[in-house]
Amino acid sequence: MNKQILKVLVGSRAHGLHNEDSDYDFRGVFVLPTSTLLKLGKTRKHTAWIEDKTDDTSWEIGKFLHLATKCNPTILETFLSPKIYQEDIDVKDDKLGNELRSLFPYIWNSKGVLDSFIGYGMNQQKKFLANKDNRADKYATAYLRTLYNAYELLSTGELSINMSETPIFDTLKSYKSGEYKVGDVIQTCFDWEKKVIEAYDSREKKEANLDIINEFLLKVRKEYWK
Repeated sequence: MNKQILKVLVGSRAHGLHNEDSDYDFRGVFVLPTSTLLKLGKTRKHTAWIEDKTDDTSWEIGKFLHLATKCNPTILETFLSPKIYQEDIDVKDDKLGNELRSLFPYIWNSKGVLDSFIGYGMNQQKKFLANKDNRADKYATAYLRTLYNAYELLSTGELSINMSETPIFDTLKSYKSGEYKVGDVIQTCFDWEKKVIEAYDSREKKEANLDIINEFLLKVRKEYWK
């Protein structure tokens, strides 16, 4: 049986960019029993999702930590987003979820942030220019926010979830409301991409601490044998 150890709120409601009609988006982490992982002939799902009015996606802890070491922006955001408390997450599991979140300073690396966040931003740019699903405003917002987060992380080691105290908040709000010119969005994001590269080039390169991460994962695997 899967055991969920963490669930967080993400998306516009976590970023401080929501309105009363905004969807609720959640991300989580669950643990498969170690005995199940070691058995032959088993089909195991390492990602689970429910997508309707609510977007609820969870990852098995092994996959989650692997993606985290690759600096996937969505995964790194999960470490820091506001927690959702559920009755089916007991005290022991909640403690493990907190311990997982405490790994954030050890999990990311400079080159991974540079490549993954810029790559994610370019993906948002393509969707923005194509007006995918008639939601160009969503993708413009994500494009800028992702690049700012990369700059922030490479410069300070911090990553803002709620964007209300950041210097780009008003710009994000205008993008979210559809008040922008396409050329201005591209230029603004291009300027932030240059800042990301400059931050990477001008600072000491940070590496992930795989020993600490593996120590935690082995602890989880031993604890959740069945």
